[in-house]
Amino acid sequence: MLASKRILLIIGGGIAAYKSLDLIRRLQEHGAQVTPVLTRAAEEFVTPLSVSALAGQKAYRDLFDLTDEAEMGHIQLSRSADLIVVAPATADMMGKMAAGLANDLASTLLMATDTPVLCAPAMNVRMWDHPATQRNLKQLQQDGIRFVGPNEGDMACGEYGAGRMSEPLEIVAAVEAHLADGPLKGKRILVTSGPTHEPIDPVRYIANRSSGAQGTAVARALAALGADVVFVTGPADVPPPQGVQVVQVETAQQMSDAVDAALPVNAGVFAAAVADWKVATASDRKLKKSRDGLPSLEFAENPDILKRVSQMGAGRPDLVVGFAAETDDVIDNATAKRARKGCDWIVANDVSPATGIMGGSENAVVLISDQGAESWPRMGKDMVAARLAQKIADALAG
Repeated sequence: MLASKRILLIIGGGIAAYKSLDLIRRLQEHGAQVTPVLTRAAEEFVTPLSVSALAGQKAYRDLFDLTDEAEMGHIQLSRSADLIVVAPATADMMGKMAAGLANDLASTLLMATDTPVLCAPAMNVRMWDHPATQRNLKQLQQDGIRFVGPNEGDMACGEYGAGRMSEPLEIVAAVEAHLADGPLKGKRILVTSGPTHEPIDPVRYIANRSSGAQGTAVARALAALGADVVFVTGPADVPPPQGVQVVQVETAQQMSDAVDAALPVNAGVFAAAVADWKVATASDRKLKKSRDGLPSLEFAENPDILKRVSQMGAGRPDLVVGFAAETDDVIDNATAKRARKGCDWIVANDVSPATGIMGGSENAVVLISDQGAESWPRMGKDMVAARLAQKIADALAG
């Protein structure tokens, strides 16, 4: 897949830099040629000798290196690759990129290039959640920078949360997806998936039976056609696909915020089964049984993500695709939903218990558009996703 592809790997200064050694190997196993660049901070975690030995060529380090400038020069170095990968992309590196700073070799290469850039962020969870980092992330996405990760997990500092660098094979999958010459190459597509969990108290929540399998399959199929996919997922049963930017959320409000952060996109596919309601005032303590009887729960409406994006006016995606899980009158209900929400397409299916579709491996959908209702035969969810992804590619090309 990556045969003869040239990857310029910029290694930032974080503990996750140790993964860059394995990343070099993995990229080479897939046929890529890797040219490494280390920041000064990266050298505190991995040595230039180890990086150079694994890559099979010199590790570049200094901006003002007379030999390097005479032989190749940082301008040529930045433009001779098929893709620049920044892994780990630290908070400092992301800040430099967003601000347009160029005070060392790595940041200068990133400023001097017209080559696509893929970042794999890695930092403390509080640094990742900091408004400045999120602001930089948004700016870089608007600048066309692609991202893979970060994942959630244990940190070297002892904390837990989002900020772990994606695993090397996940980054390789993202590299392959980016370099794929598919019909969606250069298109940025948002996919939401899975259920949302709306808390009642710290141990109980309101949810639904969505497994997230169909949304995951759609994201994977879009990436296979070359799309830059932002995958916003609730607590799904199935693992997220590789090669896409994964944003994990729990509640409908968190999903709505993540969707806003992902915009602008060329298309939005809203496959998530978002809870319509939430408990108006969730308890911060576990509700106990009492002699007074059952607790009374007051509900409030959740944000209508599909409707808001469909009707947002300026900045609206070129194509907005909603999903409708129905138990009766599928076509009529889905047609009415499309009109009510204002989206371009609705992918509707019958999820009544007898179908076995909710949580199953197959699906039977009807695509509702301004052309009418197009019924598809029952097939595996991967096949449904592939067919939908091709239709999206055709629509965006037209």
